[in-house]
Amino acid sequence: MTTQTNSDILALTLAEGRRRLLDGELTSVTLTRTFLDRIAATDEQVHAFVTVTADSALAQAAEADALLARGDATAPLTGLPIGLKDVLMTRGVRTTAGSRMLDNLIPPYDATVVAKLREAGAISLGKTNMDEFAMGSSTEHSAWFPTANPWDLDRVPGGSSGGSAAAVAAQQCIATLGSDTGGSIRQPASFCGVVGLKPTYGRVSRYGLIAFASSLDQIGPFTRTVEDAALLLQAIAGPDPLDSTCYDAPVPDFSAQLDRGLEGLRVAAPREFFTDGMDDDVAETIEAALELLAANGAVIDRTPSMPSVPMALPVYYVLAPSECSANLARFDGVKYGYGARGGESMWADMEATRQHGFGREVKRRVLLGAYTLSAGYYDAYYLQAQKVRTLIRREFDRVFAEHDVIVAPTAPTVAFRQGEITDPYQMYLNDIYTIPANIAGLPAISVPGGFGADGMPVGLQFVGQRLDESTLLRAANAYERLAAWTTIPTRRAANIID
Repeated sequence: MTTQTNSDILALTLAEGRRRLLDGELTSVTLTRTFLDRIAATDEQVHAFVTVTADSALAQAAEADALLARGDATAPLTGLPIGLKDVLMTRGVRTTAGSRMLDNLIPPYDATVVAKLREAGAISLGKTNMDEFAMGSSTEHSAWFPTANPWDLDRVPGGSSGGSAAAVAAQQCIATLGSDTGGSIRQPASFCGVVGLKPTYGRVSRYGLIAFASSLDQIGPFTRTVEDAALLLQAIAGPDPLDSTCYDAPVPDFSAQLDRGLEGLRVAAPREFFTDGMDDDVAETIEAALELLAANGAVIDRTPSMPSVPMALPVYYVLAPSECSANLARFDGVKYGYGARGGESMWADMEATRQHGFGREVKRRVLLGAYTLSAGYYDAYYLQAQKVRTLIRREFDRVFAEHDVIVAPTAPTVAFRQGEITDPYQMYLNDIYTIPANIAGLPAISVPGGFGADGMPVGLQFVGQRLDESTLLRAANAYERLAAWTTIPTRRAANIID
C-alpha cells in the first residue's frame, strides 16, 4: 500500500478518494480516522460540526474495508466520509435544525437522501452547524454557536448551510450535504471557496428535510470540484414515493457531459444580475470569468433583460416567511420537541414553548409570515407575490429558449465579519443573486471564481434549465478547469494550520 501523508488525504476529492480505495492505496478506516482527527484538531476554531459520530463512522469504515478487500464494493461512494447538515433527519443521531426547539430530537428514521447515501456506501462523520431552521445568511443564528470561515476566523462562512461549507473548506471531510431555500448552499460556497450545487426543485427528495419553506427548499452537495458535485448528485437524485413534489423522471448520468467543453455554449448575462450594490472586487472577478468563457468558445450574450428578477427578493420574503409560519406551527410543545409545562393554561405553555424554543430570527420570520397570511393581507401580499413568481418563471423560460445557461455573481460581496451586519434587511440582500433560481425552481451552482483584494474567495454562479443539471455541470466544470482556482491550496488562519 502506498504511504499517504495526512495532507495528501485531507486534500482528496471524492473521485480521487474512490480510485485510491479501489486500488488499495488507502483504507477507509485510515481515510475516516484522518478526517476525524482533523475535526478534533480544528473544530474548536471553526465550529462546523454540532455532532460528530466518530464511533459509528469508524465502524462503517471497517465494513467498507471488508467489502473493498473482497472486491464487493460496487456502491459508488463506498468508504468515503462526508458530513450532513443538521436539518436532515438521521436515524439514531441527534438532529436539531440548529434550534433549542429540537435540542434532544433523536429521529427514528432517515431522510431519503441520508438513506440513499447509506446505500451508496458513504460514511457520515456527523451533523454540521446551521442557522436555526435554515433561516439566515451567516450561521450566526444557530442556537448553539456561530461557525467561522476557515479563510478568516473573524468572518462568517455564509448561511444557512455555513457549517457544511466550512467543513469542506477546512478539510474536515471530503464533501457535505446542505439545503438551499434562497441561496443557502451557493452563498456559503462562495464565501468559503468551494463548490455548492442546488439541483432543480423536485430533482432530489425532500422527505426527512426539516422544512423551512416547502416550495423553495432543495437539498444539494458541497464539494471541492464540479466532478464531485456530479457524483454526489448522482447518489441522491431520483423519484421518491414519500415526496409528492419529487419528479418521477429518470436520472441521467450527470458526469457524462462534463468533458464537452464550452464550444458553442450559449451563455446569457442578464443586466439585472449585475447591480450597483455589488463590490468592485466581485464585479471585476465576474467580468474576468465572462471573458475567459468567451475566449474558450462560449457565446456570451449580455442583451437579455429580465425586468421581474429584481422583484425576486421581496417576493421571497413574502413567500418564505409565509411557508415557514405554516411549517413551524407544529412546534407547539405538545407533539414533539421542547415543551414548556406548568403554565396557567395550554396557551400559556404554548407561548412559553415558542419564546424559549425559537430564536430571534425565526420569531421575526414567523411573525412576518403570519401577518402576510392573515385575512386582511393575504390578497395584498401573498397572492401578489405568487403572481410575480409566475412572471419570474416566464422570464427565465424566455431566456432559456435561446440560451443554455445564465452566468451571474453568487453574492454581492465576499464574506463579511462576524457581527458586522445587524440590520436584517442588509442581511437579506446577501441572497439577491441566488433567490431568483429558487423562485423559479431552477438548478444553479456556485464555483470558485477568484479572490477579492483582501484574499477572500469570490463565487461565480451558473443557472441552468429545469432538469438540465448535465449542461449546468458541463459549463461549470469547463470554467473550473480553465480558471484552475481549485488547484490553489486553501489558505487557513494561522491558528488552525497544520
